[in-house]
Amino acid sequence: MAKEKLTLTKQRLDTWLWAARFFKTRRLATEAISGGKVHLNNQRAKPSKEVRLRDELQINKAGYRWEVTITDLNAQRRPAKEAQLLYLEKDDSIQRRKALIALNKDINASAPQSERPTKKQRRQIHRFKQAD
Repeated sequence: MAKEKLTLTKQRLDTWLWAARFFKTRRLATEAISGGKVHLNNQRAKPSKEVRLRDELQINKAGYRWEVTITDLNAQRRPAKEAQLLYLEKDDSIQRRKALIALNKDINASAPQSERPTKKQRRQIHRFKQAD
């Protein structure tokens, strides 16, 4: 007897965010929702709010913003390639995130890098100081 795939019609918001790999744990997803970082259909929601197909989410995380439409529900956390099939991101959202990523790369590239000694150099410094 072959296993049949259980099709979901609704799912908790925090579970969906975890399954779609926006957050590493359900607890982090719950904290983000409670903190107002996630909006469902342009309104704040509770972690237990049930999401359905074609619902729209705005997710703010680490300075980035995703605007996605839910296309599928999955109760289990699957690999990243499969998780990307759970939502469709808007084009302007993708463009804004890519521009922000490029800007952050430019800022970090122009920032001075620390001159911390490597492990080998630290050993040499330590030997030099001990030699006195």
